[in-house]
Amino acid sequence: MAIETLTFGCRLNAYEGEVMKSEAEKAGLDNTIIINTCAVTQEAVRQAKQAIRKAKRDNPERKIIVTGCAAQTEARTFGDMSEVDLVIGNADKLKSESYAPMAFGVPLNDKVQVNDIMSVKETAGHLIEGMDGRTRAFVQVQNGCDHRCTFCIIPFGRGPSRSVPMGAVVEQIKKLVGNGYREIVLTGVDITSYGPDLPGQPTLGKLTQQILRHVPDLPRLRISSIDSIEADEAFYDAMASDRRLMPHLHLSLQSGDDMILKRMKRRHLRADAFAVVEKLRSLRPEIVFGADIIAGFPTETDEMFESSLEFIETANLTYIHAFPYSPRPGTPAARMPQVDKAVAKARANRLRALGSAQIEKLAQSRLGMVENVLVEKDGMGRQEQFLTVAVPGHAAGELVPVRITGCTADSLVGETMRSAA
Repeated sequence: MAIETLTFGCRLNAYEGEVMKSEAEKAGLDNTIIINTCAVTQEAVRQAKQAIRKAKRDNPERKIIVTGCAAQTEARTFGDMSEVDLVIGNADKLKSESYAPMAFGVPLNDKVQVNDIMSVKETAGHLIEGMDGRTRAFVQVQNGCDHRCTFCIIPFGRGPSRSVPMGAVVEQIKKLVGNGYREIVLTGVDITSYGPDLPGQPTLGKLTQQILRHVPDLPRLRISSIDSIEADEAFYDAMASDRRLMPHLHLSLQSGDDMILKRMKRRHLRADAFAVVEKLRSLRPEIVFGADIIAGFPTETDEMFESSLEFIETANLTYIHAFPYSPRPGTPAARMPQVDKAVAKARANRLRALGSAQIEKLAQSRLGMVENVLVEKDGMGRQEQFLTVAVPGHAAGELVPVRITGCTADSLVGETMRSAA
């Protein structure tokens, strides 16, 4: 049986799932399910454990390997599960030699093979030919985080910030474009911290410019979640000068209230984030923004929460990834006065409802526009601002112009015009 990967969490995990599958196959492993976990919330950890039990129950003959951030931060917890055959740390999950002992039946002294993530110094530029079933590919340019937000366990799962050299990134993207991928998404744990560990200390903006300059056949480049306060002038220049850089950014905002931002130990205040939004909007008026928002962070009052709602509307944010605060053992926020879980859940629901309304408003604003749509599958595609668009009759990978004639709550419909590609 082939190797199957089951991924939880971020876009970086989605990319790494493809690399792990390739490396495990290279090692000669088969008949195995690799579960790539997320540690960002306690719920994510619970879901991973539930998935492990179900995977073994449904596939008793298959081996189960667990890796990812939760496996790094709670290694022994997963190692103690009878369903699990091997736990691999984040530092080693992308190496074929990590899978070799199981592939050849070599006994291990301990099925928990997790090392000190803080000792890792490099992020390899893994080259993959593409991602199964997708028309866009994720390219990892950075890993780890040097910041210590009070709510976050991820630095202890990912280790220190480290970057992939620009040349390796450009070569990987060239290969993906040569394999037919029409959109590349740059991803990492904290990609706006890209570069200080590399010779010459390049920035995310410099990397973006190099990609656009040296891969002229790339139709679309998209940036994943960014920390707005770390955006550099080269990034602003790239956004203003090259239409292939998509007008859609997701902000690592977390709150719209200054006191909560300070207690989170974020590096920006409300006005800082708003200034970045306004500057980018002045460069690309059509740009849209999403944001991560935590509801019910310790000490958050009703008034503080209302500040977040008000910021979303004032800054006209669209794609809201909202979730109730989840205390992570070992983090400073877990020791702060907690907000009632029911209150946090209700606030998260209000954030999601506002986010849905914002998406609907965006969809309505596109009526009558001609959108360049990248067809993905099942007659659906994405336009530049990431709204879904119905494009029946077109094959995955086509880039087609569509005049928008109608919309639903969160997607568009229209008439296909002449082909753009």
